[in-house]
Amino acid sequence: MERTRNIGIAAHIDAGKTTTTERILFYTGLIHRMGEVHDGNTVTDWMEQEKERGITITSAAITCFWTQRPDGVLKSYEGQPFRINIIDTPGHVDFTAEVERSMRVLDGAVAVFCGVAGVQPQSETVWRQATKYNVPRIAFVNKMDRIGANFDNAVEEMRCKLGAYAYPVMIPIGSEENLSGVIDVVSQKAIIYDDSDPLGVEYSVSDLTEDQAIRAQSALDQLVAAIADKDDEIAELVINDKPVEPSVLKAAIRRLTCGLELVPVIGGSAFKKKGVQPLVDAIIDYLPSPLDVPPMLAHPVGDLDSVVKVTAEDSEGFCGLAFKLWTDPFVGKLVFFRVYRGVLKKGSTVLNTGTGKKERISRLLMIQADKRTDVDAIYSGDIAAVVGVRNVATGHTLCVQKDPVMLEPPTFPEPVISMAIEPRTTADREKLGDGLKRLSDEDPTFKCFTNDETGQLIIAGMGELHLEIIRDRLLREFKVDANAGTPQIAYRETITKLAEGDGKFIRQSGGKGQYGHVVITIEPNTAGEGNEIINKIVGGVVPKEFFPAIISGLQESVAGGVLVGYPMVDVKVTIIDGTFHEVDSNELAFKMAAIFAFKEATKEAGMILLEPVMKVEVSTPEEYQGDILGDLSRRRGKIVSIDSKPQIALVNSEVPLSEMFGYSTAVRSLSKGRASYSMEPLKFDEVPQGILNTILDTGQGYAVTT
Repeated sequence: MERTRNIGIAAHIDAGKTTTTERILFYTGLIHRMGEVHDGNTVTDWMEQEKERGITITSAAITCFWTQRPDGVLKSYEGQPFRINIIDTPGHVDFTAEVERSMRVLDGAVAVFCGVAGVQPQSETVWRQATKYNVPRIAFVNKMDRIGANFDNAVEEMRCKLGAYAYPVMIPIGSEENLSGVIDVVSQKAIIYDDSDPLGVEYSVSDLTEDQAIRAQSALDQLVAAIADKDDEIAELVINDKPVEPSVLKAAIRRLTCGLELVPVIGGSAFKKKGVQPLVDAIIDYLPSPLDVPPMLAHPVGDLDSVVKVTAEDSEGFCGLAFKLWTDPFVGKLVFFRVYRGVLKKGSTVLNTGTGKKERISRLLMIQADKRTDVDAIYSGDIAAVVGVRNVATGHTLCVQKDPVMLEPPTFPEPVISMAIEPRTTADREKLGDGLKRLSDEDPTFKCFTNDETGQLIIAGMGELHLEIIRDRLLREFKVDANAGTPQIAYRETITKLAEGDGKFIRQSGGKGQYGHVVITIEPNTAGEGNEIINKIVGGVVPKEFFPAIISGLQESVAGGVLVGYPMVDVKVTIIDGTFHEVDSNELAFKMAAIFAFKEATKEAGMILLEPVMKVEVSTPEEYQGDILGDLSRRRGKIVSIDSKPQIALVNSEVPLSEMFGYSTAVRSLSKGRASYSMEPLKFDEVPQGILNTILDTGQGYAVTT
């Protein structure tokens, strides 16, 4: 286990994640020919949609092996074979769930940054996700061969925008067309690549030139000073003016990296095949093994207030977390999981603590992107897949029956966009339902439901591209050609002030009648805290057996909204009073009374509609900056900042999602195809009155085009 590394490759779209992964797989000997994203032949981009579009859609797991070779540069584990389990994650914001669930099960991550663009919007998102799950990171500043690449600027942006304690351990030698290799800051050696070797396998290690030595020494001094501020051992050496030996410094870098106190930075170019081998060495040297990370915390089943530690020991009872589902056309439902404790053997029976049901493990697989290898057992720290389990969903814990625990599942954002969908033929109706069920099982950010008022089948996701891929997969994998409507915004409703509601439900129709009476208050909850229902009824004015019905009615009211029918958010409901009838009161009456009370309260609560607002960054040549700004303003955009780089302007803005449909075409037209943009969900803001009136006039229907 100490020679295992579970890592993810994460970054903004087009920063070079997949290319970096492809190079790592080649140099580790897993593949014998390097693929290219633009050729659609990389190992980890194996879906047809990924090959066609040149983007990563689903995270791909793959295992390779690496032994640090002696070459004149100090390495901590020279000659020892290591196993590296890699997950290549998407960079597009529409597929952020793939990054989220991958980060949940990883021990370390390589954050890839573009040497030209530096820290981009999705870079910040994946960084926050890694921080959320306490994942140690090293940074790879890629594309140092590109015009405008600036290594120092990228490092500075990591510190300013991400708050990262980032310091270089490998500095690129030259940039743009003059990129020739990297400087190992710790060893003070130059790694020079042989331009006559198109595969980038051959390189030489040499002493530094005078200019290189000045830069390398400056970087070393900064690195030692930065580490001395965090590490007592190095601090003592510095205070006593004693030399810091390279091996001691590398050990300190590893301690701080594993402790989330330092981010080592490496420069290079994956496309030009320079700096990748030092990156793999850095993964081994600085990122943690499963034994180096703190024990995972879990709750005993039925006792969420208690916490137990799950330690990576093969001798203990098995415990693992299912983090991804995938439907394979040949083997059926695959459940990807991470083993946190014990050994899982083929043929054994485990408990799914999420459902309380037992699952028999009929087949275990090691995953190599789209290839599978059968194995008899999986050990602590491994990432693998199981076939044949039925009732397992993302986030479920699998463990031995004698020690049932629940690991913390990953969390996912709610969809922000939706559209109606219907089969073209009656015969496709069943296939459509089956396909949507499987896809929603695989992807926690994809939802499908029936609109209660219109009876339409609605699909919802994280963006236009997300839903486009869903429709494409329905056609390719399930042979369903469906009609779809125009995308709709996932609005939310909320209130702005305190109000009281008094609801009564009384029916008398001869014989036993119905009677329910509920009094509530509603008030805005703290933003982001969600909805909350509190019962403050005392003295038995309403019998306890009716409380579940009251709460059910209130939950139904909150879910359905009042203004337009969108779900309500950040609402606190307090049940304060009520009355009952000895004979006529029943659960239905109190549920209806709660619904009436809620509707009554909302009349005075200052109802407002909220719309999703996106964080938008546009990278444009300076001559088109004015046109871009004008267009964003027309889209109700708020300009946050404009950053200037050589010949490029970075426009950061906040724009309602409803105004961003078709923006990719618009931005290309405004800049003659030279500008690009990215966006990610930021927040919900109140819809202006004029826009609200339009929404109220158009109603909730979803138009479907043929």
